[in-house]
Amino acid sequence: EIIPRYRSTYFSHIFSGGYAVGYYVYLWAEILDADAFDTFKEAGDIFDQETAGKFRKHILTEGGWGEPMDQYLLFRGKQPTEIPLLRNRGLLK
Repeated sequence: EIIPRYRSTYFSHIFSGGYAVGYYVYLWAEILDADAFDTFKEAGDIFDQETAGKFRKHILTEGGWGEPMDQYLLFRGKQPTEIPLLRNRGLLK
């Protein structure tokens, strides 16, 4: 039996009204978070100074000045993908 908290109607508040867009934004933020963190893992060191410098420059410092995706591309060098998030959630190996 499914615990009452997790029945299908538990998510009804997300799709009834204006919250659906907000929920999508949270999911998109998680995708960007996981993909950006993969950049540090791919560098071989999550404390890599060069990667941290690019993140600081293109996301933290200049992030509010240009198009957000353009800034992300300057940091990451490619489009974000959902693969790191799916891997983090145990849906991919």
